[in-house]
Amino acid sequence: MKNILLNIFALWALCSITGCSDFLEEKSDSRLATPVTLEDNQALMDRTFNTVLSNSISGQISADEIYLTDADYGNLIYEFEKRLYTWQPGEVSSSDENDWGSCYRRINVCNTVLYNIEHYQIAGAENLKGQALALRAAIYLEAAQIYCLVYNDNTANTDLGLPLRLDPDMNIPSKRSSLKETYSQIISDLKEAATLLPDAQIALIRPSKATALGYLSRTYLFMGDYQNALEYGKQTLSINDKLIDFNSLNPSDSYPIKSMNIEVLLHSSMVYSQFLSGSMAKIPQSLYNSYVNNDLRKSIYFRFNTAQQILFKGNYSGGATRMTCLATDEIYLNVAESYARLNDIPKAMQTLNQLLKTRWKTGTYIPMTANSQGEALDIILKERRKELLFRGLRWSDLKRYNRDGAGISLERIVNGTTYKLPPNDLRYAIAIPEDIIKMTGMPQNPR
Repeated sequence: MKNILLNIFALWALCSITGCSDFLEEKSDSRLATPVTLEDNQALMDRTFNTVLSNSISGQISADEIYLTDADYGNLIYEFEKRLYTWQPGEVSSSDENDWGSCYRRINVCNTVLYNIEHYQIAGAENLKGQALALRAAIYLEAAQIYCLVYNDNTANTDLGLPLRLDPDMNIPSKRSSLKETYSQIISDLKEAATLLPDAQIALIRPSKATALGYLSRTYLFMGDYQNALEYGKQTLSINDKLIDFNSLNPSDSYPIKSMNIEVLLHSSMVYSQFLSGSMAKIPQSLYNSYVNNDLRKSIYFRFNTAQQILFKGNYSGGATRMTCLATDEIYLNVAESYARLNDIPKAMQTLNQLLKTRWKTGTYIPMTANSQGEALDIILKERRKELLFRGLRWSDLKRYNRDGAGISLERIVNGTTYKLPPNDLRYAIAIPEDIIKMTGMPQNPR
């Protein structure tokens, strides 16, 4: 009743100002609801929460970079976060929000812009079209890491992929493509985007050519196509190879790495999660101990709470927001790993050393060397984990390492109960929300 009275009062107030008959008889202008200009559609892409600032959290919660104390686990509000943390086979989505809904909401923004560009024949929209294609591809790649098994050439034609929605029409039924079709769409979008985009944009929330090339390098790395991962990584660095000198940062700052810094190719972040908050998610002691004292990341990335537990402060946001940004440090690691996989050990170590010398205290870094492919990969993959901590990439890395025979098992102990995730387990493809399965009739991920 209270809300009804408030609404009546608001309508009365508006009528008293404008005249009720004029207000009620005013015809709506459909142009106010339909973005038909270049500026309108760019504004849609620039609404960051609907594009780049609500990336998925499921992989970060499920991977092995962080842990919760039993007390913190008991204080979690959302049951789905508890189930993700313990690798439960189903019912891992929230009724209010989930990564599936977030991914497809953001994809629909891209599809809407692409449709508008074509349908309204918007002139001069090459840059905008490239942004929409690159971002759609990036989101599909993100979703594939969560809801699909790792890409494997031998099974990609039959493994379940994602519903490839390329049109904003919500009435088109959803059906799952193959994993090969999913990755083919991602690559197609990124390659087309790279031909349309400028090398850099006026704002880092907008994908650029360097962004599209960087995502191609990431995509091919996830697929195990190291020649293409190398080629597109090198093309990315030919546009932007800048790295932060960590000697220029102040480790006593609450968050030493600033937002929109010179390494960022696309500014993006995870949606807020209580689980991933700055005070709750703890870093394992063994991971912290892997940083030597002259490695400035040890003081830039971490702080201790009053209980002497290790917390992460190395976000590329300049604050508590957890970033998933594509950045040049990742590209250096892609290139180094790809060289090593292709057995070019000197170039692999040279590329890695270019990155690491910017992370060590001035005058203390001794270039790393390797005498074999196995030794080089061991060094590079350890540094990848240490450099890209809390960037949403570890879950994907675990999946591809195990595909290639690494045999990494995960284990957590929560309230005295041990939970395990063996290598290549089907639960590496997280369950699609149950309401989506009921609504669409699509097959659920096998458990």
